[in-house]
Formats: sequence, structure tokens, C-alpha cells
Amino acid sequence: MSQSYDPAALKRMQLVDHNINDTLGIEFTEIRDGYVRGTMPVNEHTVQPYGILHGGASIVLAESLGSLGAAVLVMAEGKQAVGIEVNANHLRPVEAGDTVTGEAKIVHQSRTLQVWQIDLSDSQGRKTCTCRLTCAVRDAR
Repeated sequence: MSQSYDPAALKRMQLVDHNINDTLGIEFTEIRDGYVRGTMPVNEHTVQPYGILHGGASIVLAESLGSLGAAVLVMAEGKQAVGIEVNANHLRPVEAGDTVTGEAKIVHQSRTLQVWQIDLSDSQGRKTCTCRLTCAVRDAR
């Protein structure tokens, strides 16, 4: 992991009791400036009635990755990043029992705004969803 941010602040963010990432089994596997990678299981917590990955769960994974990446870039400045818009195109279904991997990459960064591209893939490396996340940067509360 990159050390250009405050690792203690990142640890505090990850220790929030029982957040949505815990509920859905999201794990962050790589964090560095401008890039975050993570995984999520396709299981009883993330599927829709047809036994495939729920589109909303895909969006939660995407926003979690992009939001963490955005936070990493501004936390040392006493700022926080909050999502203000997310969109997604679901490209192919993912069956229960699989795992989805997401990669978030910064597209644009300014003093007040960040835009992230997040692509999700199944365990065979096939792209399943592509998302765009916009975050506003503000003073931390």
C-alpha cells in the first residue's frame, strides 16, 4: 500500500462496526494512490431471485472501491470524499458461488471533485459491470 496517506486514518475508516462492506463480504486487496482493488463473493447476501449477482450489489462494490480510493487521496489534507453520483452498465450475469473482483482507477482529480472508473470481472476475468463514480471533496467532519 502507498504511504502518502495516513494509515491510522484508513484503519479507523475500516473499523466502523458492521458496515455494508462487512455484510456483503467485500475485501480490499490493494490500495495505492489512484487505484483500489477488491473482491466480493456472489452468495446468499449478494444474489437476486434468479441466483445471479444483484445489480445493486455490484454498485455497492464499485462505490466502496471508488470511495475508498477517493478518501485515500484527500485524508492527509483533513478532507473527506463523498459519492454524489454513480452509474453502472451490467454486461453479463455472475452465478452464485463465483467471486467478483473490482478495480477502481482515478480518471479526474481536482480540489473539489474526483471521478473514478470501476470495472468488475468474474473469476474467469470476464468484465461483468462497468461503473463511473463522482465524489465531492469537502472538509472532514
